[in-house]
Amino acid sequence: MTARPVKHSLTLHGHRTSVSLEAAFWQAFREIAERRGQTINALAAEIDATRQGDAGLASAIRVYILKHYRDARQADGGHPAL
Repeated sequence: MTARPVKHSLTLHGHRTSVSLEAAFWQAFREIAERRGQTINALAAEIDATRQGDAGLASAIRVYILKHYRDARQADGGHPAL
């Protein structure tokens, strides 16, 4: 997988926007959306609605993915992430 961000278009609240994420983050984002029974557009809209401050959407998605996997690890009895 490439470390360079890859740009994809998403539709949020009826408007198109572009988001650049590294391939590994796109893959994780799709997997999370699929497990939740959502499209990536729906999950992105949910993340967009809850982000605070000046955080860009791409950053908010990365943080969401990180938190998702940290929470899953902790739920499985792993040590909390540092």
